[in-house]
Amino acid sequence: MNKPAQVNKQYFFLFAVLLYLLFSDLSWYSYFALLISVYQFCLVFVSVNSFIPIRYLAGLLMCLQMLVGPALAYNGLDQYQEGFSKMQISESEYFSYVIPAVLFFIAGLNIFTKNHPGEKPDIDRIKTYLNQNPKIPYIFIVIGFFTGTFYMFFSADIAFVFLILSGFKFVGVFIIILGNKYIKPLTIVLVYGSIIVSSISQGMFFDLLSWVTFLGSIYALKLKPKAIFKAIFVVIFAILAIVIQQLKGDYREATWQQGQVANLETMKKTLKKKDDKSGIFSAENMGNSNLRINQGYIITNIMKTVPDKVSFENGNELLQILEAAFLPRIIAPNKLNAGDRFIFTKYSGIPVISGTSMGLSSIGDAYINFGVRGGCIFMFCYGLVFSYFLKLFYKKSKEFPIVILFATVAFYYPIRPDCELQTILGHLFKATLIIFVIVNVWKYNFRVAKIKNLNIS
Repeated sequence: MNKPAQVNKQYFFLFAVLLYLLFSDLSWYSYFALLISVYQFCLVFVSVNSFIPIRYLAGLLMCLQMLVGPALAYNGLDQYQEGFSKMQISESEYFSYVIPAVLFFIAGLNIFTKNHPGEKPDIDRIKTYLNQNPKIPYIFIVIGFFTGTFYMFFSADIAFVFLILSGFKFVGVFIIILGNKYIKPLTIVLVYGSIIVSSISQGMFFDLLSWVTFLGSIYALKLKPKAIFKAIFVVIFAILAIVIQQLKGDYREATWQQGQVANLETMKKTLKKKDDKSGIFSAENMGNSNLRINQGYIITNIMKTVPDKVSFENGNELLQILEAAFLPRIIAPNKLNAGDRFIFTKYSGIPVISGTSMGLSSIGDAYINFGVRGGCIFMFCYGLVFSYFLKLFYKKSKEFPIVILFATVAFYYPIRPDCELQTILGHLFKATLIIFVIVNVWKYNFRVAKIKNLNIS
């Protein structure tokens, strides 16, 4: 049995000392916020050779948007924001709630995860499966391309099924990578080229970054790269993510509002215009783009509004969220809509223009319903929900070894902390249900032949 991923404590302690010495003017709140975030990043970094770090990625993204972005805002970058986009409460008041809430969420994710169930594919059985079913991954890729092309032509419920099925093309790629002795780059270029094109055409890039991250973890499972190669990948990925964050707003304005063609040429012009104005990595541009990773400013608006202007909901708003997440509209016709502007403005006080969608986030909803202490307990339970669904994939993978790879389809959206809680829970529940129904209906296509001879418990 492989040992769980561990961060080198000596190196981490050295980093903690250096951070304190180099940035001695940081408050203890920001200092610990950054330390927690760096530790979570280290867990992702050391774990990718052993399993798909879905839990660690969820924790890291939570840290980035709830701890790192706010810490940067409180330590200088907030000067580039105005109005509701600025942090509305003191640093101590904000972090006194959010740091424990994030830690409770991470604890819920990881407290019952011995040997990382639901994240560790059995590569030998996947190889056996691919040898017995060499056409299956290509069928998944074809299904993914077909459903990804036509999902927007259907009503919301049917479109969601097609959207989940569109993720099968990535699973097909993952099976090919793990199951073959040699890597087949043409298939990978075809699949990932399609999401690059769609991201550029739509101006939406988070899905691209998520699937690139999962691709990197799958390659790491196969190739077991040394730390230096992983570090190079992280640096390239970080630069890519920063550049995308810098130009995303201007690019969307150019393509969505000004009518320019959504292509690489427009992206290059947008990038050059931004660079000529003040430099891509200038403090002003970094301050403006920090808003895109800083979900904390919304939390501060919520904490300024609740309970002074709107009372704590004591679970009433959570019931609305659960109704929207789990019940179809035919049963609950009045359930919350995705991107409900009234709900967002009611609890945050932030006015939202038509066509704009913003989420209160899980930490925001936790506070709205239960306050600081109850919100932390809720975040622990929320982490347990993620862990529970990953265990479902683990149990299913005992009989169907490729099912763990489908966990990426179920979790690529829920690991985002900035989205509406009802959308996150709804995606997780419905995606898992769709995947398991498909597996059970076509179980003979998902099994490894002669499964009775394997040790299944």
